[in-house]
Amino acid sequence: MSSDARSAVLEVDLAAIVANWQTLRLRHPSGPVAGVVKADGYGLGARQVAAALYAAGCRHFFVAHLDEALAVRDAVPGAMLAVLSGLVPGTEDAYIAHDVTPVLGSLDEIAWWQFGREAILHVDTGMSRLGLDTRELAVLAQDHARLEGLAIRYLMSHLVAAEVPDDPANQLQHQRFASARAMLPAAPGSLANSSGIFLGADFASDLARAGAALYGINPTPGQPNPMRGVVRLSIRVLAVRDVPVGAGVGYNATWTAARPSRIATAALGYADGFHRSLSGRGSACFDGTPIPLVGRVSMDLTTFDVTDHPAVQPGCWLEVIGPHLSPDDVAEAAGTNGYEVLTSLGRRFQRVYRTA
Repeated sequence: MSSDARSAVLEVDLAAIVANWQTLRLRHPSGPVAGVVKADGYGLGARQVAAALYAAGCRHFFVAHLDEALAVRDAVPGAMLAVLSGLVPGTEDAYIAHDVTPVLGSLDEIAWWQFGREAILHVDTGMSRLGLDTRELAVLAQDHARLEGLAIRYLMSHLVAAEVPDDPANQLQHQRFASARAMLPAAPGSLANSSGIFLGADFASDLARAGAALYGINPTPGQPNPMRGVVRLSIRVLAVRDVPVGAGVGYNATWTAARPSRIATAALGYADGFHRSLSGRGSACFDGTPIPLVGRVSMDLTTFDVTDHPAVQPGCWLEVIGPHLSPDDVAEAAGTNGYEVLTSLGRRFQRVYRTA
């Protein structure tokens, strides 16, 4: 890569994403595992990810919004493609024309979807965002006629704290979901998300919805990551300069050299989704060796202390995410989570998709 003009390269291993999906299928034998490709496939390319999963046999997909569904529909012909954010009035024709399944989470949405077509019913069991609440569920339990003509493909709910196995919210939601299913016409259930797949057989259902784990984020925090890494972000060193003792680096000189130092400036900044909160806390790797980030992350540039790494020269490549720095590692330094790290990745990177 050092002989061309690229300044940052984002490599996405589609084969690893497929392998992660296959691992999750083995962990969820009670039913298929859907691919969640919302937020442009967690920032990695929804069309590319969806097409790779579809080629591997995945036939259930979820996105957040209707426009996301329309963007990938032709990449997953005939597959179930569902929109999690609910039905907006006036969009019904688009759902029908493109064979997209709405996730209905209110009595109003159920009333709007009077087409005798498939839908997924969403029951709120503790998230308090979307989904039928206790009052609406009671109304439906007393009046199943409100669901006449509606083909309920799945009844779903969303786990609040599945990544914390001993959180009592998990069992409470499991009980509430079972109660909701008993109150409504019989339909297959969908409960487990990525981390929920690892909560054991009690949380198995007819359809799991895998998101973060597909993209290499650890669904079992505190334990070894059972998923393969799928991303490598490499950035080019633009310049290396010597700075004397006491010299400040970056905006507001938040870091000053305590010894004669060599500072590498690389083509990456918060305009690329590299969080400013990584200032003075993040790192990169060169040949597998960590290099500390010093000074402020700016819009287009970030600086690293390479004093102890004389091989780093202009034109070299540093790993910012990859085998030695997972999205979860970057997230810990930034004070966020791996989801935000991936979905923040900018559009200035050259993107390369690996299939083998």
